[in-house]
Parts: sequence; C-alpha cells; structure tokens
Amino acid sequence: MTHTILTRRMALLGGVALLGGCSALSALDAAAVPLDTYDLQPTPGATTGPRSAATLLVTLPEAAAPLSTDRLMIRPQPASITYLPDARWSDTLPIVIQSILIRSIAGTGRVGFVGRTDGGPVPDRVLLVRIDRFEVAVTAPDTFTAQVDITLTAIDDRTQAVIGGRTFAQMARATDASPAAVVAAFQRTMDVLTPAMADWAVGTAG
Repeated sequence: MTHTILTRRMALLGGVALLGGCSALSALDAAAVPLDTYDLQPTPGATTGPRSAATLLVTLPEAAAPLSTDRLMIRPQPASITYLPDARWSDTLPIVIQSILIRSIAGTGRVGFVGRTDGGPVPDRVLLVRIDRFEVAVTAPDTFTAQVDITLTAIDDRTQAVIGGRTFAQMARATDASPAAVVAAFQRTMDVLTPAMADWAVGTAG
C-alpha cells in the first residue's frame, strides 16, 4: 500500500514538473516571436532665419521608467498603463526622441554642429530633454488619443547658466488601437512638435 501511494505521488509531482516546463517553454516561445518595429520621422525646422556657428549637443532625454522602453504605451485609465502587445519602437523611446530631435535641428542648416552629448565635440550649448508624456490615452470608449509632452532646457556649457526652457505639447487622434494607427497618431504629433522644438533650440544657440 505504501509503495502504491509513493508511486502515485511521484507520478503527480512528475506531471506538475512537466507542466511547469511546458509553461516555461511557452513563455520562451512567446518572447522569441518578433514584434513589428516602428520608427518616427523628423520634420525639420525653418531653413531661413538667423544662423549660428555654435556647437549644440542634445542629451539623452530623461523619462520615467514606464517610458524608458521600446514599447508603445497605452493608458486605458488615468491610473493604469499597458503596452501594445505586438509592436515596438526601433529603439528605446529616449533614443528615438533624441535622434529625431537632432535630425530636425540639423535639417535647418542653421547651426554649426548638432549631435549627441556622448562623444561629441566641446559644446557651446547643451539641450536638456525630458519626456513628460508619450502615450495613447483611451479618452472615451473606442477613442484613442496620442498625447506628447516634451520639455527642453538650454544650458550654456561654459557657465552652466540656464538660457531658457519650454514645454512642447501636442495631441492627435488615432483611428483605432492598432499599431499602425497609433504610430500614425504619434507621427502627426511629432510633425508639429519637431519643427517647433528645432526652431526654439536654434534660437537658443546664440
């Protein structure tokens, strides 16, 4: 009798272990499925206006932990967040924003040099960037709105004095919650914000 009970217990434990192994393998398989990758394109600022020979370096943007990722953030309720399950940015969001901001400023042709702070030349001005909001909010049933808030602060690198600061905000409606529609809404916000941010940054270059 004792031998039979032990045999049954061993069979049960073996089954549980097998199920656990299957779950782990399923999780690994899910993690291995490639996600559709999206990028955002810059819109240059104005190519006419005052020019500067200054060197302007753009820092890697600061962002809260939920935004410091390559996933597209959704806010279904004011106090909760989630991510689109089948999509990712081409890099972490701060790197994506830094890249399009640099390209937008460079597209003006109105500064001597613009680049990243890591490995660039000694700057005249440094542009601090903070991503305060970059999400799609569910503002009503079946209503999805891309909301973007980015704050820029210009610093004189020699004196470390703050030259100025400004927050840029824009919203755009997404037709639905599909990755393509969400990215298109984000792109529309950046089509407005990137030239405005570039023009402001060029104006602070001196």
